[in-house]
Amino acid sequence: MNVEQHTIDRILHRLAEPSAWVSRFSQLIAPGGSVLDLASGQGRHVRWLAGRGFRVEAVDRDAEALATLAGLDGVLTRVADLEEGPWPYYGRAFDAIVVTNYLHRPLLPQIVNCLETGGVLIYETFMSGNERLGKPSSPAFLLRSGELLEAVRNRLTVVAFEQGRVDTPKAAVIQRICAVKGATAELALPGG
Repeated sequence: MNVEQHTIDRILHRLAEPSAWVSRFSQLIAPGGSVLDLASGQGRHVRWLAGRGFRVEAVDRDAEALATLAGLDGVLTRVADLEEGPWPYYGRAFDAIVVTNYLHRPLLPQIVNCLETGGVLIYETFMSGNERLGKPSSPAFLLRSGELLEAVRNRLTVVAFEQGRVDTPKAAVIQRICAVKGATAELALPGG
């Protein structure tokens, strides 16, 4: 294998790996639980979660990306425009909702509403400051400082929250939260 192919293979492998944040906090999801991967794209988290025995619903507006998930055990797909169409999950509840690299502020209350009691929200995306490092750079796609905390305040119990610059897998300014709906006194924290 030549050096160029080796580099391409490394990049593809890294892109297929789950976010370390998702991997870490997926341990809080009920075994065999139902997970909604919102704006799932080609499904790196869908594949990873389904491979660990979760029932995963992937939703995205890109039908071609969702088609790459066809036939995977434990995976359902739904083509939906989350920004222009109606919210497709009224009356539904999930054991976990995973959102990475996506922000549409009007959906934040809907996301919280769709968690079962004991359900886990694992959210990670870009925030203000990222515009100095690359895309996204529009304020419409960048969280404000502490915005995810505000979105769950008095509705979910925060397990972990971080915001700031990261250098891997690429330099970015991000914000991430893991929060649970309901009492957490019995919650076994990852690595704890």
